[in-house]
Amino acid sequence: MQVTASRPAPVALEAIPADLASDGMDGEREPDRAGELNPPAGAWDDTVVIVRVYNEAPVVGGVISELVAAGLSVIAVDDASTDASATEIDKAGAFRVSHPINLGAGGALQTGFEAALLLTDAQYIACFDADGQHQVDDLLGMIRKIREGYDVVMGSRFLESAGATQMSWLRRVILRTAAKLLNRGGGTRLTDAHNGLRVVARHVAADVRLSYAGMAYASELERYLTRPEYKIIEHPVHILYTEYSKAKGQPLLNSINILAEVAAHRVTHWSRS
Repeated sequence: MQVTASRPAPVALEAIPADLASDGMDGEREPDRAGELNPPAGAWDDTVVIVRVYNEAPVVGGVISELVAAGLSVIAVDDASTDASATEIDKAGAFRVSHPINLGAGGALQTGFEAALLLTDAQYIACFDADGQHQVDDLLGMIRKIREGYDVVMGSRFLESAGATQMSWLRRVILRTAAKLLNRGGGTRLTDAHNGLRVVARHVAADVRLSYAGMAYASELERYLTRPEYKIIEHPVHILYTEYSKAKGQPLLNSINILAEVAAHRVTHWSRS
């Protein structure tokens, strides 16, 4: 399978080295050479942001533009969108990597990690949703936190002291139950399950090998990010459940799916232990 890369962002990315471009990412995905990318120095030039995109044309341009305006480098993984997402990504100034077929959230994130490691020398790699639910100010706070010496900073909707994320009581119960199931595996105790806003150190991203292509990837990713040797902390974040994201994401159904996936993941993990 071939992955194509286009439209270099005017921020902290570098051209694909010739010897790596010929081999592709992990020997299977081969990006096209995208040209020289000359980054200016800035307050956030130690970080690159991965944005997974699938049919988010109405909002993705605004999301990426806000990140770029804040001085952040952005790699957008277009997961074979059938709408105008690619055009919106390009106009907003991100570096776009495109899948020829849809690989789902896990496949897109794996491509994003590989692209960030191959194309940049960023110390930190952040994950940010394309649908407008995540807040740039929260991300900047998480970058400041990881600079204190952490390996992983994970966003949590349940640490807010004021202006808490608005969600139904049922969704809140489901997500807290999922978090408790995750915590039964030992190690780091998390308050939130499957929050997509994360920042990881470069060496952490380099060790991630996601095998689940769809949404089930999140439980697998949690196993990589919460290794005992990592210094991990949660950071309070505010998630905006807009009419657009609620209509597109079916949040209650997604929460139920998350709970089922976490339970299945834990049963499998325990059976192997």
